[in-house]
Amino acid sequence: MKIPFGIILATTLTCIGSLSQAAPCLDVTLTGTQGGPPVYKGQAGAGTLVRYGDSEKGCSDVLLQFDTGRGTTQQLSKIGVPVGKLNAVFFTHIHSDHSEGLVDVAQLRWHFNSGGPKLDMVCSADSTSPAGHSMSCTKYAAAIGDAMIASGEMAQRLVENPKRLAGGPADLLNVMTFKPENSAAVVWSSDDVTVSAIRSTHVPGHSSYRVDTPAGSVVIGGDAGNDSRKPPRASSTSAQVEDLSKGADILVHSVIHPVMGPDGTSGFPPPIYFRQSTATDLGALSNRAGVGHLMLTHLIPPLGAPRQGPYPIEGGGLTEADYVDSVKAGGFTGDVTVGSDLANYRIVAK
Repeated sequence: MKIPFGIILATTLTCIGSLSQAAPCLDVTLTGTQGGPPVYKGQAGAGTLVRYGDSEKGCSDVLLQFDTGRGTTQQLSKIGVPVGKLNAVFFTHIHSDHSEGLVDVAQLRWHFNSGGPKLDMVCSADSTSPAGHSMSCTKYAAAIGDAMIASGEMAQRLVENPKRLAGGPADLLNVMTFKPENSAAVVWSSDDVTVSAIRSTHVPGHSSYRVDTPAGSVVIGGDAGNDSRKPPRASSTSAQVEDLSKGADILVHSVIHPVMGPDGTSGFPPPIYFRQSTATDLGALSNRAGVGHLMLTHLIPPLGAPRQGPYPIEGGGLTEADYVDSVKAGGFTGDVTVGSDLANYRIVAK
């Protein structure tokens, strides 16, 4: 990598100081683990909450939400995190299963936090796909309240409380875009928390992130896959994410189980299968990168599900052991969390 994370962190600490905490901690919560647009047993859409702060004060000085799939506000409420307290939201990409919950987040914040501060929304700059259409988080943010404005709901809410922002929830989003590159670059920081991003392959504009704190580091891979979209290739995983993950304490990544592959009987579309990272290859990546803890999310298929959308699972639903065995087959010997909604992992600095 062109920008070593140790240098990034050291520079950040020198320039802006650090939080005075005796026992800093890093807390990672999977707010939603549903893989793709289907819904299974009420699972929330993809999302990861990263918290940093003093372990004796709830580890909540900085609250960062990565992706906002359906149900994000409900999930945050279950763990006592008001959307008004979020410092920033980050998007790996704007597929609906990763982004549709932003409507609720922005609307709820507009209702009760119109006085600010604005919510930083960090995402890739507009990208044009090979088919010619634009993938644009900026347009998504600008239009976030359009349906409610058109329906008159917004006007009625303003009558009830004229202190709310007249432009609706879009007025509370501070959109911060960046151009994803093959080398990591800092895209957001606050005190001694630094977030870096790197380009990764899935859809145009897809990005993966790394959060560095004095308590530890976490990488959020999103739906990243290999730049080569189909075999023959050495791995299904992203070389950029592997670079980003070197020495990370935690890697959070979407996963597809090999049972969904074209050699099986599910009938799952090969192009969709090939653009995801398999559990076995994620195990190999984590081993090579020296990752301490692998958290699998966006599971395809979900645990126990007899099918992924319309595609049946060979042999019936998969178990947690099925995923762990697949990871271990890649050579990973560290700890593995097979994601369920609100699964949590915390690091407290010694």
